[in-house]
Amino acid sequence: MSRNTAKKPHQPASVTVKGRNMRFRTIGFLLVAALAIWFIAANTGSVTIRLWVPTVTLPLWCVLTVTLLVGVLLGLVIARRRAARD
Repeated sequence: MSRNTAKKPHQPASVTVKGRNMRFRTIGFLLVAALAIWFIAANTGSVTIRLWVPTVTLPLWCVLTVTLLVGVLLGLVIARRRAARD
């Protein structure tokens, strides 16, 4: 009796949603994106931001959107550098 010891490639964790396989990572991303959009849409007041010298008054949703985009871009840059290093 011999056992097959060949390793199978690792498959990402997934769940079937309406007949389609979706990775947990994708579901988590969509959930966080929906919460971020809801949070941005719920905060519509104006805020005053002091940049080194000038003072700017902007809607809070605009500031939150820019902050989110900068965070996403930094995350992509770090992920790309980490992937290139490995």
